[in-house]
Amino acid sequence: MKQRIITAVIAAALFIPFVVYGKWPFAVLVFAMAAVGFFEILRMKKIAITSVPGVLGGIALAGLLLPTSWAQTVEDVTTLGKMEIIFFAFILLLVYTVVIKNTFTFDDVGFIMASVFYVGLGFHYFIETRFIGLEFVVFALLIVWTTDSGAYFVGRKLGKNKLWPEISPNKTIEGFVGGIVIAVIFASVMQFLHPITSSWLALIAVTIVASIFGQMGDLVESAIKRHYDVKDSGTLLPGHGGILDRFDSLLFVLPLLHFLQFVG
Repeated sequence: MKQRIITAVIAAALFIPFVVYGKWPFAVLVFAMAAVGFFEILRMKKIAITSVPGVLGGIALAGLLLPTSWAQTVEDVTTLGKMEIIFFAFILLLVYTVVIKNTFTFDDVGFIMASVFYVGLGFHYFIETRFIGLEFVVFALLIVWTTDSGAYFVGRKLGKNKLWPEISPNKTIEGFVGGIVIAVIFASVMQFLHPITSSWLALIAVTIVASIFGQMGDLVESAIKRHYDVKDSGTLLPGHGGILDRFDSLLFVLPLLHFLQFVG
């Protein structure tokens, strides 16, 4: 526990100034975190980030991460839009399966591209959300953190019924519901102190859905780790694991807020 607290304090001290300042330094930080997250998931399947598939996947990831304002500049210079960059990397991955005579297979291409979208989409919307407004980033982080804490403490105190023991044996249905309730309470407090929408009903509805999706994101990453028989996605954050271990919920919540047109 002591190690977790120390890591959390140091990470927050380094991370929060970037979030508050925003702009290109924040975007560069998110690009770096996404690269580490991509490295972590490739390592689960024993694919080196410096290999040809790793590099091509990294190119696709960079294309996906590009915020809208930067993508136009890149397209003006290279004539390649975001989707063209991703598609170009995808085609080269398919060609690579032929070049090395199926040692690297179509299934492996699918893994690379799924990893690109799993890691890249959420981090892309992390950048986009901060460019739109700090309050929306704070809202997303508040939902994730209060859901996680609420689920943990309610689960420990009241948890009796396992939520999904095959995937995450410590999670309970009571904790799942408790996390949603705590998230709604804290989101309501934020809305009262600093309104981010004109509709309380919309706020509560979005918070409930986002809290559920956040917990699903956590379970998805647990399922991936269990499938590849790893305890943590990485060791970058002592006591906390890797980037994917810390941002798994946010990777689901941030795109959701955009898809629901709550951010904007």
